[in-house]
Amino acid sequence: MPEFQDIIRKRRSVRKFEPGRSVGRDVLERIVDCGRWAPSGANVQCFDFIVVEEPALRDAVTDVFQRQAQRLVDHAKGFPAVKKTYLANTVAIILVLGDPRWKVCFPQPTSEGWEAEYLDNNEAIFLCSLGAAVQNIQLGVAAEGLTSAWLSGGGEDITNNELSELLGYPEWMRAYGTIPIGYPAASQNRRYRRPLDQALHWNGFQAGQYRTHAQVDFYESTLRPFAMYRDEEHMDDWEDRAEKLGEWDAAFTSGNVNPDGKLEPEADFSAPRTAGKATKRRGKD
Repeated sequence: MPEFQDIIRKRRSVRKFEPGRSVGRDVLERIVDCGRWAPSGANVQCFDFIVVEEPALRDAVTDVFQRQAQRLVDHAKGFPAVKKTYLANTVAIILVLGDPRWKVCFPQPTSEGWEAEYLDNNEAIFLCSLGAAVQNIQLGVAAEGLTSAWLSGGGEDITNNELSELLGYPEWMRAYGTIPIGYPAASQNRRYRRPLDQALHWNGFQAGQYRTHAQVDFYESTLRPFAMYRDEEHMDDWEDRAEKLGEWDAAFTSGNVNPDGKLEPEADFSAPRTAGKATKRRGKD
């Protein structure tokens, strides 16, 4: 158990790889086999794995994601998008494809009025199955002494169509996970993780640990780029902690998230609700 937990904690999303390195197919096969052993709804194993190791093809995949990154800059203003040039130094890129035909094997509604109950849940089963495969692969990467990232952007229509045409899979399948693999150019500390006493609930949901709408708004509008990319696991290690967290210090560094214990009704979070430093570009031409 300690060894496995060490691998979990060693896993990183890294975007700086050593150039000029390579790895054998036996290593890549072991990594993909970790994904093959992931749990899936009804054991349908609704995933396929494309390993891109040939340099010219890897460069072509990199070009696809360079265009995807530019679309983020142009059309998703305010999101802290990352340039994808680092993909050129990967030893391989693994794409996790989702095959939606297998959703037919999940529970189907047979009574009128129950369509949403089961069809929405079937989509969740499908996506959770793919997420489990992606996570298994990332842990396999860490176990081999390599590092990776997770590019969810391959699932966008334009990007997926380009990848489908380049790699030959049916366009109705989708690259839900793209995992670049390489040797880290520099060691990286752990990224921010919520305190365990904030995320762990014993024998029922504890209202004092509920994260409020305002806290979500603050994270999205102001704190997000720092929490995404800084190397400290604990925000209380940040030298500028007081400046960055302000009145929200306890909400992000302890289990004292919601002192009055009040829960809130559902609200519309389909789009950002407030503007802050992290979203100052939103709405600009």
